[in-house]
Amino acid sequence: MKRLDLIAELSTWRDKAPGRVGFVPTMGALHAGHLALVERAAKECDQILVSIFVNPTQFNDPKDLEKYPRTLERDLELLKAAGADAVFLPQAKEIYNDAYRFEIREKDFSRELCGATRPGHFEGVLTVVMKLFQLARPDRSYFGEKDFQQLTLIQDMARAFFLPIEVVPCPTVREADGLAMSSRNILLTPAEREKAPLLYRTLTSAATVEEARHQLQEAGFRVDYVEEKRGRRFAAAFLGGVRLIDNVQV
Repeated sequence: MKRLDLIAELSTWRDKAPGRVGFVPTMGALHAGHLALVERAAKECDQILVSIFVNPTQFNDPKDLEKYPRTLERDLELLKAAGADAVFLPQAKEIYNDAYRFEIREKDFSRELCGATRPGHFEGVLTVVMKLFQLARPDRSYFGEKDFQQLTLIQDMARAFFLPIEVVPCPTVREADGLAMSSRNILLTPAEREKAPLLYRTLTSAATVEEARHQLQEAGFRVDYVEEKRGRRFAAAFLGGVRLIDNVQV
């Protein structure tokens, strides 16, 4: 597996990469959900590129950025075992060599759900994904449905800017108890981790969003939102200081 720390190194690798290139952008702290994206890409593409970059512009809370888990050496071992051909490990000063003067902004869906309470979040997400797409020049890029709002916005951005990239949705990977896999799960205390699967169970069992919200509050979650849009039921809720999100088809 080739390690690429600089944009120039990525450019050289991409110019020589034969066949179809599949790209999986991540922020590290990898789990089985990320690896499922890599494995899907490996089935459909000839070369697999993964990026690990904790993107500072999508964190509206500096403390959240500071505590985001970083497990680089373990991540590299997992990616090598999963069959990645190259991993891109850029620095913020190179990705944002313009000091974030330019950004991608969507004026509709990004203002809802997570965007309603996290100002600037999706601007940061869309901007960094656009930059990574321009650098990686993939044929296909793979994203999990756990972040369904993010996935939808990236698909729409690719179409709006006529990018020759297929954005491929992949099903949410869950723990045996139903909790959607997330890098933030390792920040849960044992008691919080035991309670966390209630988010998924409530989303799938409650008759209405009002009932789901009430059940989560009664269980000790601090609910950000429970809403139904676009044929799905979405939720975001806090356990302690950890924000969990999930969604299911209605």
